[in-house]
Amino acid sequence: MRIAVFGAGGIGGYLGGRLAQAGEEVVLIARGEHLQAIREHGLKVDSINGDFVVQSVVATDDPSEVGVVDVVIVGVKAWQVTEAAEALRPMVGSETFVLPVQNGVEAPEQLATVLGREHVIGGLGAIISYIVGPGHIRHTGVEPHVTFGELGSNPSERTQRLLQAFMRANVSADIPSDIQAAMWHKFLFITPFSGIGAVTRAVIGVWLRLAETREMATEVMKEVLAVAQARDIRLTDDAVKTAMAMLDALPPDSTASMQRDISEGRPSELEFQNGAVVRLGKELGVSTPMNRFIYHSLLPQEMQARGQGPA
Repeated sequence: MRIAVFGAGGIGGYLGGRLAQAGEEVVLIARGEHLQAIREHGLKVDSINGDFVVQSVVATDDPSEVGVVDVVIVGVKAWQVTEAAEALRPMVGSETFVLPVQNGVEAPEQLATVLGREHVIGGLGAIISYIVGPGHIRHTGVEPHVTFGELGSNPSERTQRLLQAFMRANVSADIPSDIQAAMWHKFLFITPFSGIGAVTRAVIGVWLRLAETREMATEVMKEVLAVAQARDIRLTDDAVKTAMAMLDALPPDSTASMQRDISEGRPSELEFQNGAVVRLGKELGVSTPMNRFIYHSLLPQEMQARGQGPA
């Protein structure tokens, strides 16, 4: 398959690297020093599953140079999705489909608004990885996994072809019967991981062992579950228990990407994680006091990172 990865960061770079390593025709859309390093030295990935370097991967910062592809994997941050949708238009032909792997639950609809619903599938990724330097990605935790499917949850030939590509690349992947539910199950997990980590400035092994912050995580999840139910998203009865078990299984020194961005003074996905729970809850009449506390506590620093402030 001809696959473009728009945003060759922690997850996009890892997936693109593995797909290219397996012989798929991959183009990485990157920028700045990261792009230059990939062009000059290839993409270097340090991974708990084995380090590798992809020397010959094609990389550019101009989607119009790429032409039409079979699939676009969108690996940018959640707050960059709408801008990315406009930028990747030159790569989208009549048969192209777009796979978002952001944290949060709103990316598919954002992409569909710009590109058309027929060009978008739902998706999510599971991996702890990040850029450590130009052209250099480090995968430090979680067995990499990609889940995706048609927004209408019907099986399709195109998603099966992509599944086979991931299998050839030795990347674990699956197509669930309900991609919307799968995305909300991850949302249930990632929202406390990000929000409580960012508020406490502690690694997960610290705040999960403390009864008070562990209880905060449970309350965050219950609010996410209530919002999901109000949107008629069908989550399993044990969804909160399952999400907590996933948190407990993470390496104790783990931090979420939103937490790292906030602690380092960068714009983060706050608006699309805890902020989204608050916003969607308000629209649906669902009370979200714990997520509201986290969101409001982190908002001043988020606004400062974006060069914003009170009028």
